[in-house]
Amino acid sequence: MTERDRERDRSGAREGPGAPPADGKPGGIPIALRTEGLCKRWGGVSANDHVSLTLPVGARHALIGPNGAGKTTLVNLLTGFYAPSAGRVWLGDADVTRLAMHERVKRGLARTFQINTLFAGLTVLESVVLAICERTGLASTWYRTVASCTAQIREAQDLLERLRLGEAANTLTRNLPYGKQRLLEIALALAMRPKVLLLDEPASGIPAGESTEVFGVIAALPGDVTVLFIEHDMELVFRFAQRIAVLVDGRLLTEGTPAEVAADQRVRDVYLGEPAGGSR
Repeated sequence: MTERDRERDRSGAREGPGAPPADGKPGGIPIALRTEGLCKRWGGVSANDHVSLTLPVGARHALIGPNGAGKTTLVNLLTGFYAPSAGRVWLGDADVTRLAMHERVKRGLARTFQINTLFAGLTVLESVVLAICERTGLASTWYRTVASCTAQIREAQDLLERLRLGEAANTLTRNLPYGKQRLLEIALALAMRPKVLLLDEPASGIPAGESTEVFGVIAALPGDVTVLFIEHDMELVFRFAQRIAVLVDGRLLTEGTPAEVAADQRVRDVYLGEPAGGSR
């Protein structure tokens, strides 16, 4: 390995064959997130096996598959929670494969979790203000109170209004209905001003009416925010996704528009289990 190669590894950047063009626009289409041959193995078990995905800027992309297909593992690889056994991850035109989670967040990659991770003892507004303070570098300024962060408070209030949480701003997080807690988790991710937002089962455990509200908020996100979401409710997937990737046994079975995926007999056989266009 040359010194230039070592420097490239240290910086987390990559050039040459297999790397995207410098402008991050293969074929003239701006790319927000891309993986190439991504693998994760534990001993002889492959949770992800050479998964290659490309998400253009502004995509609303669903990731579906049976339980144990490796969907959450893939999200963990994208965010840096796991290191891949092989393969690469690009955020825009930057190879972030070796970057830590917090470095990827700084570059515009945010996520929510399958199980809520919230500040139960804080109000909705306080939670979002703290997230904004972290992004702007004020979180380490210990001598400042939250009440003194007037610009951050205004930004948090605007964000809560957009996510239909304005009326709950002064409610303790622990007292929110579960659907509103899911919206708050999305608000915390958006407070980091991400370029790419990864949502792990955002409608999990939510009554049907509230899950539609959650996905309505997701659908209304700014067009420059790219969204990849895991979801088991096929009615929501086919209603809100522009494209769908199907993962089975850690491998990418197929990828396409909702109509293409619904018509694929292999998908119906291993996952949907019913005629094209049906819900699960």
